[in-house]
Amino acid sequence: MIRNKNQFQVNSEINQINTKQHANLHQPSVNVTEYQKGIHCIGVKVFNMLPFYIKAESDNPKKLKALLQKYLGENSFYSLDEYFEHLVTF
Repeated sequence: MIRNKNQFQVNSEINQINTKQHANLHQPSVNVTEYQKGIHCIGVKVFNMLPFYIKAESDNPKKLKALLQKYLGENSFYSLDEYFEHLVTF
């Protein structure tokens, strides 16, 4: 996701309204289940659900990696469902 960040649009590029989601990557709406389960959609969803302090370092890959390793070390997720549930309740 980080190496190919230029292939993704940010919500602020799509909608000029300043919402709390304006810095997130734009999640395309699609009806094909295979595409929804693909890396493009899941990658965007996982990235958008990261804590803000981690996403803020997306331009610095080394610092992002260190923060991400620390975050994942503190929170052991065994599936994507568990990751998404943790962040919704957090």
